Amino acid sequence: MKNPSHQLPNLHNALWPGIVGKGSPGSEPIISFDRMLDYTARASVGGVKFDGVDVFLFDPHIGIDSSDDELKRVAAKVANRDLVIGSLVAPVWTPTGGGSAMGSTSDRKKFLGQVKKACRIAGKFRDFGVRHYGVVRIDSADSPANWNADPRGNTKKVIATFKEAAKIAQGQGERLAAEGEICWGGTHGWKSMLDVLEGVGMPETLGFQADMAHTYLYLLGHNAPTQALLQPRHTQAQFWVAYKALTDALRPWTIDFHIAQNDGTVHGSGTHDKTGRHCLPFDPKGKLDIVKAAGYWLTESDRPLARFGHICWDGCMFSNAVMAKPKTWHDILTVMIEVRDAHGQAW
Repeated sequence: MKNPSHQLPNLHNALWPGIVGKGSPGSEPIISFDRMLDYTARASVGGVKFDGVDVFLFDPHIGIDSSDDELKRVAAKVANRDLVIGSLVAPVWTPTGGGSAMGSTSDRKKFLGQVKKACRIAGKFRDFGVRHYGVVRIDSADSPANWNADPRGNTKKVIATFKEAAKIAQGQGERLAAEGEICWGGTHGWKSMLDVLEGVGMPETLGFQADMAHTYLYLLGHNAPTQALLQPRHTQAQFWVAYKALTDALRPWTIDFHIAQNDGTVHGSGTHDKTGRHCLPFDPKGKLDIVKAAGYWLTESDRPLARFGHICWDGCMFSNAVMAKPKTWHDILTVMIEVRDAHGQAW
């Protein structure tokens, strides 16, 4: 039974925390796709459940070269749990078969090839009846350190690659969202992200994917000090002034949105670079008033909810033990419902 007062946006859980930062030497084992689906499907708060999942197109969850029959089996697993699929993450990085968006001609060709494959899978899930909204997510697949070697030239390359990727998506009836995260070169600061979005200039096809944990680090300028809007020691009043400036700049581009908590630090696990640390929603060290902060992204006059049908919880690099606890998903779903009740809309 859906929430009776505010039924939009739909509430999704990300399944890639079962993979990201896991499976490599020294890190925890990968959590299977089926188990992540079960964690999501079993969560319930007052009869309200998650509506769907967002997924990462990478083995062992969903291989980027999956056959139609394999994708049908994935779709059936999702549908059998009364869920749908929303946004998909394209595996654009070199270790996953892609290449840097600001790299060589060969690198950029591999990047675009992965985007094309991801858009195909997105379309197949539509055909199979389990996907009705959502985007394909990308990033630059390279580091801020490499970007810093030639900021102007590398930004031009990222723009050119993203523009070609957007044309691919447009041709397949999909939209791309560039992830705003401090560990991706050229999109590692909020002004740099805007430079790329405006440089591509295809807002109907390529927009911004905002994650509340990562955009908090944008405020601090962690990998882009000249773009900082806050000092580490700041007042709450200063925070909300800076937060409004950030969201006013990026919200018009936002087509995919992650609810998350952050403690103001960075964290990496396995092969994943350090980025804004995701915390549980009620972590006492959490810096964000999640419900209030979400409103800056969801309820302004430019009607952002009209651009996307769902919001997604992202909690990457939590321990496997934390993710195995039913209370984890109860608390996450609780705050997702609170966000929808505060800022959503009825059918």
